[in-house]
Amino acid sequence: MAVDLGAGSVRRLLIGTIRNIFNDAERGETPVVRSDDALYPPDSVIWRVHGDVTSMMVGGVSALLLQMLHPSALAGVWDHSTFREDMLGRLRRTARFIAVTTYGERALAEAAIAKVRAVHEHVKGNLPDGTPYTATDPHLLAWVHVTEAVSFLDAWIRYGEPRMSAADQDRYFLEFAAIARALDADPVPETRAEAEALIARYRPELVADDRTRAVADKVLHQPYPSLVMAPAQALVMRAAVDLLPGWAREMHRLGQVRAAVPLVRGATAGIAGTMRWAFGGGVK
Repeated sequence: MAVDLGAGSVRRLLIGTIRNIFNDAERGETPVVRSDDALYPPDSVIWRVHGDVTSMMVGGVSALLLQMLHPSALAGVWDHSTFREDMLGRLRRTARFIAVTTYGERALAEAAIAKVRAVHEHVKGNLPDGTPYTATDPHLLAWVHVTEAVSFLDAWIRYGEPRMSAADQDRYFLEFAAIARALDADPVPETRAEAEALIARYRPELVADDRTRAVADKVLHQPYPSLVMAPAQALVMRAAVDLLPGWAREMHRLGQVRAAVPLVRGATAGIAGTMRWAFGGGVK
C-alpha cells in the first residue's frame, strides 16, 4: 500500500498530534475555539503571542522552571499537585487555561478563571521551615504571573517575532494584566520595564534546593506523549532552559554548552515555522 506523504497529510498528522497533546480526549476535551466574543479582540497582541504553539511550549516550560524557584510556589506544587504521576496533565491544564482566557468564548473564560480561584482556596500549607503559604496570596500570584508573561513573550520574540516593537511588548503586558488581576495577583506589571523590575524584586526570595531540582527534573524529563513528538519535546526542553536568565540556570545547576545554543535555537525555530505552516498561523 502506498503511503500518502503529501502536504495535506503532513498537516493533518501534525495538527492531530498537537491536539492530542493539548486536549484530554478521555475527559471529553476538544480544541479551544477562537471566538469573536473573547476577553480580548482578535487583533490584540495577546492573541498573537499566545496563539503560537511552539513558543508557548518553550515559554511555558521556562516559566515553570522560574516559578518553582519561589519556595511557596514550589510548596504548592509539591504538596497539592499530581506532577509526580501526571506532569503532562499539569502542563495541559495550564495551556488550556491560557488558550481559553485568551481567545475562547467569554463565558468559558470567566468560568475558567472562577474555577482556578476556587482551586486556589484549597492550596495552602506550611513550608519545611514552618512558614505558612497559600495560593490565594496576591504576592505569590504576582510571581506566577510575571514569570509566565516574561517567558511567553520572550519565547515569542525569539521564535516568532524578533523585531517586535517595544510598544507591542508593553501592550502585551497591559493586556495580560487583566487576567492576573482577575486572579487577584498584586502587583501586576503593565510594561516590560515594570515586569523586569518586579522579577528583580523577587530574586532575594528565591531558593534552589533538592525539592526544586526534583521538580525541575520531572519537568525536563517527563515521558514523551508519542514517539512522533519525542525529538521535538527534547528540543523544546533544551530551548526552555536556554530561554532562562543566566542566574536562574545557575540556581537550577542547568549547564549550557555555548556551542550547542545556535543549534538548539535554529532547530526550534524550524519546528516553530513548521507548526505555523501546519496550523495556518496559529493553533486552532
